Amino acid sequence: MCLAVPMKVLEIQGDPDDFLSGQIAVVDIDGIQKETRLDIVDRWPVVGDYLIIHAGFAIHTLDPEEAKTNIRLMQEMVELVEKSESAVGKT
Repeated sequence: MCLAVPMKVLEIQGDPDDFLSGQIAVVDIDGIQKETRLDIVDRWPVVGDYLIIHAGFAIHTLDPEEAKTNIRLMQEMVELVEKSESAVGKT
């Protein structure tokens, strides 16, 4: 199973109408930056959007509010798993 985390778009390179232009976005999550391909993304992002990335390709664009909701829910899941593991370790 794969888990994709929303990553914030910091920079966009290339032209959405020209596949030969090097369609790449520089994205960030918690200070970790990487480049991702934009060849198959559902809609061309703008700086400040978030992208769901799989295997180095952006596959879905999220607006900031939708991304923040997803990130918050993922953080809550991590906290619940950590609590559960901590409770199991105490028995």
